[in-house]
Amino acid sequence: MPLPSDYLERVYAGVLGKIIGVYMGRPVENMRHEQIVARYGEVRYYLTVADGQRTVVTDDDIAGTFTFVRALEDYGFDPNITSAQIGQSWLNYIIENRSIIWWGGLYHSTEHTAFLHLKNGISAPRSGSLELNGPIIANQIGAQIYIDGWAMTAPGDPQRAADLAERSARVSHDDLAIHAARLIAAMESLAFIEPGIEQLLDAGLAQIPADSLIHRLVEDVRSWRLIDQDWRRTYLRIAEKYSYSRYVGGCHIVPNHALILLGLLYGNGNFADSLAITITSGWDTDCNAGNLGCLLGIRGGLATLAGGPDWRGPLADRLFLSTADGGRCISDALGEAYHLVNTGRALQDLPPLSPKGGARFHFSLPGSLQGFQVEGKGRLENPLGNGLDFHVGSLNPEETSRAGTATFILPTDLNMPGYALDAAPTLYTGQVVQCRIAAAGENRATLQVGLYVCHYNAKDKVEFSSGPQKWILPGQAAEITWILPDFNGGPIFEIGIVVGGSGPSTEACLTMDYLGWEGCPRVELRRPAFTEGDPRPELWRRAWICEVDHWENRFNHAFRIIQNRGRGMLITGTREWRNYRLSSKVTSAIFQSGGIAACVQGLARFYALELVWGGHVRLLKVLDGDQVLAEAEFDWKIWQPYELVLAVQGSRLRGWIDGILYFDLNDDDRPLLDGGVALTVVEGHLATHAVNVEPFA
Repeated sequence: MPLPSDYLERVYAGVLGKIIGVYMGRPVENMRHEQIVARYGEVRYYLTVADGQRTVVTDDDIAGTFTFVRALEDYGFDPNITSAQIGQSWLNYIIENRSIIWWGGLYHSTEHTAFLHLKNGISAPRSGSLELNGPIIANQIGAQIYIDGWAMTAPGDPQRAADLAERSARVSHDDLAIHAARLIAAMESLAFIEPGIEQLLDAGLAQIPADSLIHRLVEDVRSWRLIDQDWRRTYLRIAEKYSYSRYVGGCHIVPNHALILLGLLYGNGNFADSLAITITSGWDTDCNAGNLGCLLGIRGGLATLAGGPDWRGPLADRLFLSTADGGRCISDALGEAYHLVNTGRALQDLPPLSPKGGARFHFSLPGSLQGFQVEGKGRLENPLGNGLDFHVGSLNPEETSRAGTATFILPTDLNMPGYALDAAPTLYTGQVVQCRIAAAGENRATLQVGLYVCHYNAKDKVEFSSGPQKWILPGQAAEITWILPDFNGGPIFEIGIVVGGSGPSTEACLTMDYLGWEGCPRVELRRPAFTEGDPRPELWRRAWICEVDHWENRFNHAFRIIQNRGRGMLITGTREWRNYRLSSKVTSAIFQSGGIAACVQGLARFYALELVWGGHVRLLKVLDGDQVLAEAEFDWKIWQPYELVLAVQGSRLRGWIDGILYFDLNDDDRPLLDGGVALTVVEGHLATHAVNVEPFA
């Protein structure tokens, strides 16, 4: 059916509702209702704000929701995508024992169990089947947690949303968990065009068997609400009939599904009341509030988040998606909303939306901050979605204020609690940053405005570096361009604008229309040069997704990587990189194979130029398995360095060794056209000092 006219706004509100619910419920996750009430009373806002703790953290509920749905893009936006293909995406994006899922062990954590099955060659849906995993593991909560993204790609189409949700859920779950996933997905899909809560429930029930336990649970909660007229009384009924004591496991779907319904029905569509009821009821509070928050966000749009508590301010849109595709880790709610909307549009053969020429930061919906926060005097707002207003306050002649956003792991996030934060930077040396800034006509002073970045240096300390500066008169605008210099190999973790005044003035306002960069950098990726005797820098290594068994920092080679079994990889870069030349002088220690990789989109989607044991060199494509595109004899010697060069230009691939061209071919079968770079090693040991990347037209 046609996309709703307010599709983008509702998806953005759904994404915000999801992360608000997760961040709000996370501090009391797995607590019982009685414990929560005794300690906090009703949970009606972020407990982290009151406790002075971080609110925006890595979380499986957020990472899985906005990662697994990428399978649609990876498989050509096929509406008939299969569970097996979605399972393959798990193997591509999940870093074992670190990212996305709860690593609780075989037949203890449902998702960990499914991941091990997938890794051992058992494809979905059998990986999540009742037959293989038993009723306890198959019926845990994860099927419901991750379905929001799928629903938001199918607005107003409950059948498609439920079917997509089921195919995704069957990677790891079965039985009752599938019914719950289908019901929530159908409700979220219909919420784009139907506000009635009872109608949403009816649409969800239409997507599951009438004789199922989930169907009976819904009808029970509905009828109890009419009788009790008090959510606490209905909670007691739920606790008696559907509690963890009756439905065992790590986190069973049935009790938690009931609490989503409890908040939905008693909250009467009010965002604050609904989340307060569901979270205060306990059990898996962040999962339940995340699903409910997403549903209510879709249903009411941005208006449902207005008034009452400041839901959006403490978050500034920030979220983390810690996966093997590290360039997507540092993200924001508006960016993820556009990814989902463009997926939904592609499913209907519509072109993608790309505001303001594809700028990374465009602030194109009301209230969007895209991670920007103020240091110094000032405040940020975006009431109309036209741009980011920076009210800088009164600045003395030597005083500045700045507003910036993360491009990598911020110093405050280096020691993230809970789930690991693995990320690659989004911004690199050699890239061209462009920004447009306008000064309000009401300003009484000329302002000096420039770009800046913050980066880590060779002592793992923070350094501030300013770029080009311009004076902007009241009512005028300026465009600023900056080709980023090398910062001694240190990763850039923040970019923004810095503002200074010409003298004491009343409050001034600037509007950032956009800020962005595109294309591939010209960069040497290396260990920062350090003074002998000083500790070796460590934070530069955090800019690489590390999926190798050993990578120590005590050797002369910055990259000395060892993999004991299977393939190991170090990955950096982003999906925006395309048409580039990758090179590295690798020392060919003993290995089954090893080399460099381009168009890397995770652990199972890339091209590699590799030396192979037995005197060969090959050009390898990894996509739903390994495919040797070309191979040649090459009598390489261990512990001898070789300059490997891999150039990607559209679907054309070329590979050189020590200046000799070995491969020149076109890949016309589902070519990989963009992605980051990597070092690869299969069962052995490879070393190099640096990796070089440059545009290749």
